[in-house]
Amino acid sequence: MNRFSVEFSPLLPLSLLAALAVGALAAVALGYWGGRRGTTLRAVALALILLALGDPSFVREERDGLKDVVAVVLDQSGSQTVGERAAQTAHARAAVEKSLAALPNVEPRFIESGRTDVDNNGTRLFGALSAGLADVPPERIGGVLMVTDGLVDDAPPGVEGLGFKAPLHVLVTGHEGERDRRIELIEAPRFGIVGKSQTIQARVLDTANKGEPVVVNVRRDGVTIETMRAQVGTDIAVPVPVEHAGPNVVELEVPTLPGELTGLNNKAVVTIDGVRDKLKVLLVSGEPHSGERMWRNILKSDANVDLVHFTILRPPEKQDGTPINELALIAFPTNELFGNKIGDFDLIIFDRYSNQSILPYVYFDNIARYVQGGGALLIAVGPDYASPDGLFYSPLGAIAPARPTGTVTEQPFRAAVTAEGEKHPVTRGLAGSGATTPTAAPTWGPWFREIDADVVKGTTVMTGAASHPLLVLSREDKGRVALMLSDQIWLWARGYAGGGPYLDLTRRLAHWLMKEPDLEEEALRASVRGHDLLVERQSVKGSVAPVTVTLPSGATRTVTLTAAEPGLSRGSLGVEELGLYRLTDGTLTVLANVGPENPREFQDVVSTPDRLRAIAEATGGSVRRISTGDGDGVTLPRLVAMRDGSRYAGSDYVGVRRTEASVVRSVGIVPLAIGLSGLLLLLGSTVLAWLYEGRGFRRSAP
Repeated sequence: MNRFSVEFSPLLPLSLLAALAVGALAAVALGYWGGRRGTTLRAVALALILLALGDPSFVREERDGLKDVVAVVLDQSGSQTVGERAAQTAHARAAVEKSLAALPNVEPRFIESGRTDVDNNGTRLFGALSAGLADVPPERIGGVLMVTDGLVDDAPPGVEGLGFKAPLHVLVTGHEGERDRRIELIEAPRFGIVGKSQTIQARVLDTANKGEPVVVNVRRDGVTIETMRAQVGTDIAVPVPVEHAGPNVVELEVPTLPGELTGLNNKAVVTIDGVRDKLKVLLVSGEPHSGERMWRNILKSDANVDLVHFTILRPPEKQDGTPINELALIAFPTNELFGNKIGDFDLIIFDRYSNQSILPYVYFDNIARYVQGGGALLIAVGPDYASPDGLFYSPLGAIAPARPTGTVTEQPFRAAVTAEGEKHPVTRGLAGSGATTPTAAPTWGPWFREIDADVVKGTTVMTGAASHPLLVLSREDKGRVALMLSDQIWLWARGYAGGGPYLDLTRRLAHWLMKEPDLEEEALRASVRGHDLLVERQSVKGSVAPVTVTLPSGATRTVTLTAAEPGLSRGSLGVEELGLYRLTDGTLTVLANVGPENPREFQDVVSTPDRLRAIAEATGGSVRRISTGDGDGVTLPRLVAMRDGSRYAGSDYVGVRRTEASVVRSVGIVPLAIGLSGLLLLLGSTVLAWLYEGRGFRRSAP
């Protein structure tokens, strides 16, 4: 294809050329006004001079026509998976592809968008369109077709935001008159104090409410905690007790109605991270000793611990005549601590306390009931535990995990982690334990005293001299008990002979006693990393069962776990669906959310042509539904090519604009006022004007 034109490249600035042209016109006008001969030839000469200064050229361009680019944006967002929309989209793509192939000089470009929405920004079709056409000049774009349910969240406010001048046609999937019921969260707390309740504000919405009763099921960590009745459109307050530290996954769900569009948004998920208020710890030291300060320092170093510490300065058997008012800093409020307010404490520690007749048996009974009701008790004993006055022979003996033999071993020994302890989260991986190498011995500093005892319940996680039990952990009904059969851990704190991991051990002990999820010996955990669902099973048992994963769509998958560390098995599953996944091994159940807790894609899933109507019609395009109302069938308009106009759509057709875009392959330029031809014209006109004027003067002489 050749294109011809004349182009100018002025040799002087345009302002100067304009001044010269005005002067030439003035001279020619004066010549005509005075009746001078040769004025016409002079005008021609001046015009040729001005033309030469404009440097005109004859330009011949050899061009190759470019195809018009027609973009087809396919909405693959979550809401497009509802009902028959995915099938409708696939059918529409095939039909559009066939129609575009029949149009000459058209380059179709298919752009898929919205398959994942990790940032919960909704459907971003126009962003995908801009990225898909980034390498295409705007003048080559002949049109855009969008196959979508109309739920688009990034439509520009006007055609200027599109970046091109071409018609936009929207082909809407779904059906007219769709009905959907969903739960909308109004206020959802992110954190809560363990042991207290948080309130979730929500409402049930229905696009076609017919008065059906609404029942809201409330589940926490997969267990139903309440069933409520609600009215459509009316706010409801859902109190949720925060049962434990860490994530508390709360689900609000309403049953799916017959004929409802989808049940995916009939559920709202809120994760409340349980945090403990100031931990209240009661430390009772039976007598001053070297290790007493260690327990106090550890507990006081944590700003989150509210410590109440009492030390028995003079037990009843030690009477030396010193007045009580010179020994006791404050009176020991036994009734208040072990009677009225015992349930306020998160942890009770007895440090080398013997049955000294200071606490009546009724208070020990209270402590036992406190533990059985869910409390935590740590007993760090000394030689007194082996005597008849030891705590084992009080009512606490019923919950103590080891019975003293009556002897005390006093010799150097190094604490060691047992085989069960290597699997237990309290003692697994303690620095210096040597557990990573089967033949390695612990590198901890030695202890010199241990109270011999026989384990009657629970698990021995550490041993001392002659493999006697040193640290025993036990569950007692709803509570937990830890028994340390030595009072020498303070040697680690002092760094004696290298010391040991006293801080890690004591903190893990306290967290296990207070039921921190990370320290559970039997636990199923799930986390999301990218497109992988990571599964971890903590167990002190020999083997673990496969984990069944229920996807948000209801489909199931099985994950086989492999041993990764002592007591830990891991596996993973690739995931694509957004939503709540339920995992179980038959004994334990855990929930994991992939993507946003309440995806924007599923908050409103009723298809609509209204959101994109204004922008489409402003470009000369159109918006129309393509559903036939019969299954997944679609009816598409004819696709035609049109010249520039203001309207590119009719009742049964949509049009794309012919852009006439081309690319230059070669250029030929022929100057018109430079060279021999230009010089001859200029000189010839000048000479003719001179000769004609000179002849006229001679003819008029006297």
